[in-house]
Amino acid sequence: MSSPAPFHTLALPHHPYGLYAERLATVPALLDAHALDSPQVIVVTDEHVAAHYLRPLTHQLEKAGRTVVPIVLPPGEQTKAPVPLQRIYDTTLTAGIDRATPVLALGGGVVGDLAGFAAATLLRGLPLVHLPTSLIAQVDSSIGGKTGINHAVGKNLIGAFYQPVFVNADPTTLNSLPLREWQSGLAEVVKHALIAAPDFFDELETYHADVLSREPQRVSSVVQRAAAIKAGLVADDVHEQGQRALLNFGHTFGHALESVCGYGVLTHGEAVFLGMRVALRVSHRLTPHPSLVRALEIVQGFPVDASVQSVARGDLMASMQHDKKVKNGTVRYVLLRAIGDPYITTDVPAQVIYDAWADTLAESPLRLTTTAASNE
Repeated sequence: MSSPAPFHTLALPHHPYGLYAERLATVPALLDAHALDSPQVIVVTDEHVAAHYLRPLTHQLEKAGRTVVPIVLPPGEQTKAPVPLQRIYDTTLTAGIDRATPVLALGGGVVGDLAGFAAATLLRGLPLVHLPTSLIAQVDSSIGGKTGINHAVGKNLIGAFYQPVFVNADPTTLNSLPLREWQSGLAEVVKHALIAAPDFFDELETYHADVLSREPQRVSSVVQRAAAIKAGLVADDVHEQGQRALLNFGHTFGHALESVCGYGVLTHGEAVFLGMRVALRVSHRLTPHPSLVRALEIVQGFPVDASVQSVARGDLMASMQHDKKVKNGTVRYVLLRAIGDPYITTDVPAQVIYDAWADTLAESPLRLTTTAASNE
C-alpha cells in the first residue's frame, strides 16, 4: 500500500516535513515511508489520551512488528516539568534505545512539548513524530519545532527548537475532546486568522456557531487551513527571529495570566483568548481601526471558564517581564493595525496596557486588583 500524501509540507530549508491528516492506523506505514524502521518505538502520552488511543495505536504498531515502550503521564500543564521529563529519561534509557529509536508524541500540546524536548536531548537527538490529538496541538504546537517545559518563573522557559520527522493529525481524535478543550483550542485558529488571513477570519465569523459546536463539515477544513498558516509563517523563521514572532499575538498577555493564576485555572487557549482581547484593545487604542472592533466582538464570543479569583496588576506586569520575547529588559508586543496586518513594538504606555487588562478582566471570571508587585 502506498503511503498517504501530506496535506501540506513545511518547507524548511534543511528539514522539510509533511503534515498529514490520516487515521492513527496508518502510523506504521508512515513510519516505514520515512525510513523510521527501528524495531522499537517510544510512545509518550497522558492518561486521558491513553484511555482512547494508546491500545489501538499499540495494536497497529505491534501488528507491524514493532515493540512499543509506552510512557503514560498525568494530564495537564503541570506535567510540563522536570520530574515527568526525568521519568521519560529513566524509562527510555533503561529500555535499550539507540539513536534510531523514534519517539511518538501522542497527545496534546503538553505531551508534544515534553516528549519533543526529551527526544531533542536523549542521546543528543532521537527521531520525533508528532501525533497530536487536541485542536491546539493539531493547528499550532506540533508544527514548527518548539519543545520544552515550564519553570516557576514562567512558561516554556526551558526548551529547544527540534523538528519532527512528520506530523500526523488524525481528525477523528478531536471527537473525544471535552467541549471546553475544543472551544479553548480555537484560540490558536482565531489567532492565525487575525494575524495572517482576513478571509479565513471572515469564514470563522460567518460560521462561528458551527465552529464552536464542532460541526463535522467545518472541522477538517478549519484545522488544515490553520495548520497551513502556521507552517507558512515558521518555514523561513525556524528560530523566531522575524515573522514567526507574530504567532505570539495574545500570548505575552495570556502566558502572564497562566503564570499568575497558576497552571490549570485557565486552559492555555482560554488564557490566549483573554490575551487576544487585551492585545486587540491595546491595538485599537494605538491605531484605531474598525476591523479591530469587529475582531474584539468575535473573540469575546468564545467562552472562558475559570474559578473566580483576583489577579494582581503588579503580578501580571511583572510576569510579562519574564516572557521569552523580552529583549534587553523590554517587552515586545505583537499588535494589529487591522485584521491581517500585525506588527511588533516595544512602545506601549503602561497605562494603555493596564486599562486593557482592566477592561478585559472585568468581563471575565477573573478580577483585576490594584495590588502592586514589588518590582512593578
